[in-house]
Amino acid sequence: MNIFRSSTFILTIACCGVVWGPRAALAQGYPAKPIRVVVAFAPGGATDITARTVGARLSEAFKQTVIVDNRSGGGGLIGADIVAKAPPDGYTVLIATPAEIAILPHMQKMPYDPLRDFAPVSLATASPLILVVHPSVPVKSVKELIALIRARPGQLSYGSAGTGGVHHLAGELFKVTYKLDIVHVPYKGVGAVIPDLIGGHIPMTFSSMPPSMPYVRSGKLRALGVASTTRSPAAPEVPTMNEAGASDFVATNWFAYFVPTGTPAAVVSTLNAEINRTLKQEDVKEKLLVLGLETRGTTPDELGKFVRGESEKFAKLIKLAGVKATD
Repeated sequence: MNIFRSSTFILTIACCGVVWGPRAALAQGYPAKPIRVVVAFAPGGATDITARTVGARLSEAFKQTVIVDNRSGGGGLIGADIVAKAPPDGYTVLIATPAEIAILPHMQKMPYDPLRDFAPVSLATASPLILVVHPSVPVKSVKELIALIRARPGQLSYGSAGTGGVHHLAGELFKVTYKLDIVHVPYKGVGAVIPDLIGGHIPMTFSSMPPSMPYVRSGKLRALGVASTTRSPAAPEVPTMNEAGASDFVATNWFAYFVPTGTPAAVVSTLNAEINRTLKQEDVKEKLLVLGLETRGTTPDELGKFVRGESEKFAKLIKLAGVKATD
């Protein structure tokens, strides 16, 4: 069983109970001021793109400014910790990736407990990772790349957006699955990986689609395979990893909304409903899909179950691969 395979969601309508006292008054008037959406990574990545695309529509719907606040550092921990310790009033929201929620807790001491300190709101988007190489790498398929790595053990490397990110874990899954000796080179964000890959300083990376596909189409990078079960509508010309010689290899990055635990249920329900309504809008779906981001939209309970499942899957991979925070 592939531990990166995503769950299938059945969308349902979230029901919220009655909220009493001061929290009820807060929920009824929500939002009464600007909402801050914390992105725990630098601008330009898939997390940031999702936050800004959805945030623009939330601003229109709520008639309040939705501020996207990029707080990068610590592989996402700095931004996530800000939200974990924020007042639980719905005015500080986190858009998170697997790193902050499901991966790093199994690798190092955390400043927060992702399952205790965050209340799930909705899974927003997901993007299959894509294996890209510098054009100088003498391969045309994943099968050829595997053969090249085996012929040169320990001589090739792959870059990632940072230790403990989904890009890093995809590389480790690749190593473990095909018994490859390849070196991990961590960077401080995807904004540093892609320029070094284009410059030929590293030979390959597993990337989210938005930052890499423009360079694939311009010929500065070569895409070998999309890590999904079917070809991506955003890049139908790129084969799946299975088609390219890596059977049953699936690795997906996802982006989900959370608020601090204790946020009133009615506020969570309001955010959930408006986020999901935005994700169903055809122009939003098309804009994100062109960039390789597939819209989702779930109930809070569905997101909670999904996150727990992802945490268990990544824990198994981390143990199997012997991944440590210093890798």
